[in-house]
Amino acid sequence: MMNSDPVRSSSPAFGTPAHPIRPNKLTSISTRTSILPILLPASTLRPVAFRTFTRKHNLTLSSPALQSLAAFVGKNCGSGWREEGLAERVLDEVARNWKKAGGGVIVEEDKGASLKAILQTLEGNMSGGRIIDPKLTPREGPGKITSAGGIPSLQPSNSIMSEIHEPDELDDTVVHPRHWVRVIEAFGTPRLTYNAEKKHFEVTKSKPSLFPIPSHKTALFRDRYNVVHQRLLRNESFQVSIAAGSVPALRRSGSSFARSQAYRLTPVANLLGRSGTSHLLLGLLSISPTGELALTDLTGSIVLDLSHAHMIPEDGAWLSPGMFVLVDGIYEEEENVRGSALGGNTGIGGAIGGRFVGISICGPPCERRETSLGLIIHEKSQDISSSGGFGWVDFLGVGSERARGSRMRQIQSRCLREVHDGMEVHRRLKIVVIGEVNLDNMKTPDALRKVFGLYNEMPLQDRPIVYVLIGNFVQKAIINGGGQGGSIEYKECFDMLAQILSDFPSLLQRSTFIFVPGGNDPWSSAFSSGASSTIPRHAVPDLFTSRIKRAFATANSQLDRNQVSEPPGEAIWTSNPSRISLFGPVHDIAILRDDISGRIRRSAVSVGGNTTTEMEDIAPNSSAATDLHGEDQLQVLEQQPVGNIPALSPSSAVQSARKLVKTVLDQGSMSPFPQSLRPILWDYASALQLYPLPTAFILADSEVAPFCVTYEGCHAMNPGKLIPDGNLSTVTWIEYDILKNRGRVKEDRF
Repeated sequence: MMNSDPVRSSSPAFGTPAHPIRPNKLTSISTRTSILPILLPASTLRPVAFRTFTRKHNLTLSSPALQSLAAFVGKNCGSGWREEGLAERVLDEVARNWKKAGGGVIVEEDKGASLKAILQTLEGNMSGGRIIDPKLTPREGPGKITSAGGIPSLQPSNSIMSEIHEPDELDDTVVHPRHWVRVIEAFGTPRLTYNAEKKHFEVTKSKPSLFPIPSHKTALFRDRYNVVHQRLLRNESFQVSIAAGSVPALRRSGSSFARSQAYRLTPVANLLGRSGTSHLLLGLLSISPTGELALTDLTGSIVLDLSHAHMIPEDGAWLSPGMFVLVDGIYEEEENVRGSALGGNTGIGGAIGGRFVGISICGPPCERRETSLGLIIHEKSQDISSSGGFGWVDFLGVGSERARGSRMRQIQSRCLREVHDGMEVHRRLKIVVIGEVNLDNMKTPDALRKVFGLYNEMPLQDRPIVYVLIGNFVQKAIINGGGQGGSIEYKECFDMLAQILSDFPSLLQRSTFIFVPGGNDPWSSAFSSGASSTIPRHAVPDLFTSRIKRAFATANSQLDRNQVSEPPGEAIWTSNPSRISLFGPVHDIAILRDDISGRIRRSAVSVGGNTTTEMEDIAPNSSAATDLHGEDQLQVLEQQPVGNIPALSPSSAVQSARKLVKTVLDQGSMSPFPQSLRPILWDYASALQLYPLPTAFILADSEVAPFCVTYEGCHAMNPGKLIPDGNLSTVTWIEYDILKNRGRVKEDRF
């Protein structure tokens, strides 16, 4: 029988190999049609590029990017780039991959994606000016890159288009929601700063340091001011109607603004020579070198008199030095003013002479997350689209809303569908939040066993996917030199916790446990002795957590992973503050452990007077602005009396919770205090930013009763203490439903 092999001999005389290479599918695919490259000017390609990138994909091409595309199209498409429509197809594929890789609205190098890498990948899959097989484009799965805790990351690669697989291309192994949970430490958050000239957020290129130069401290407050200022100008009360024809002047009728006019801000420096006139100022509350309360902005500082001011809304928020405020009042110029040789001139530290008598004062109005990101929710179809705003900015390093939001929502819909006994059911996504877990309290082991036992008895589809345990993990600061505790005792506390967790292997196998430290946890407590220390602060060192990691490894080894589609359970120690991201930018949960309410009350500014005002439309009433419409959206647990301190009534607890949440979220920062009161690591201040608003905010404050409050679409929760003071047989925690964006305070006895 004649051999069908085309290579008939392996003789050296014919130069044939000893083992001939047989043709296969790979070699047939690699056969490419050659074309004749041409020199294509960028100006000639511009109309096609504009039609594809700008009109179709809402992108903007920079000049260097257009030149690179012209050279690429001329080389790979040849003379048929126009007649055969080859260029338009190639440009369309480039635009799609640019958006999938998390690139910004402006197509250029080093702006969220690598255009050079995209072109190199496409060039390897082109033949005759056409993309022969787009599916050959390498993609990175959701588990390709992991965070410090091993959780899948959505951070794009700089070498290839790394968007998530198409829904119909998703593997069965990545359909579990816990594949898309990512914990983001404060030290790993993108360091963004707002450029007031370009009106856009930019990534800080300088390397962060714990000992930065002094100018970074000034930049910290300047950036906070710019973010609040641009947010304020986007408010409807500060936008002038086009129908008005001209910008209205700030006018008063008696002691109030004219209702039909838009508000206008006046810089502090512009008050000079305008004594007796009324103005609206935006500035930072601070203490002047002479010990007086002052208002400071980027242009100067002025002494502030609030003895006749009226708070808006009344008793709706706290105001203290370090916070930005809006003040409506009258400028009074004096001849002899402290800190200024001549009245009306600039004095010490940029302070101008005279004083500003406040009539009404309020915090800057908050802005909903949808408005900040430019999201548009269609009521009929329930679809979400994005237009304008900062939708292209990747605030957490998990992809921007406009680049990945719609794709992540499709993946979320698929992950939530399960089939049990031939019927399709929807999975529930819940998070359990436990605050003030004092492991050195003798009652804590029984309380934790009670909570874990309740969830261990639930069906698998109803169990929470994440458990958040928040410190302080000890009641007194360790390693403080006072003999009250040390590293050995601290490690024994976590060894005891490992024994408790080992009694619930099913929870360890199918859940993610996140540990957030408090002020008494190492290592900053070694020198602060429990007092206020710098934030952000690192996670609990691995030195103390080895037994817990071993408990998770033992539990995971008992489960056959070939029979389950979910990832193994794990324990993650993260920083304070930190973020939890679920399905990329779809769900953003901020976590902060700080007794912030006591610090605010101690430094709060007293505002007196009952003068009427017309600024209510800037800062609406607290009850109206919280979006509260029932028990599911507002729940405050009644406090128990402690010693001689009386318990708060339910109405007082509700008002206190609303007041605290409004104060923090309006400021857009987790630490709205001066450096002397709450030190901040200057180069990591952006990690404390609450703009845009997260979908949920876990504010763990042990001095306030547990609550769940929704304010401007952000659901704020305080788990309080695991074992409330005065009731040692009760355990308290919060159960948060991610899809409904609602939490409930849970209480049980043990």
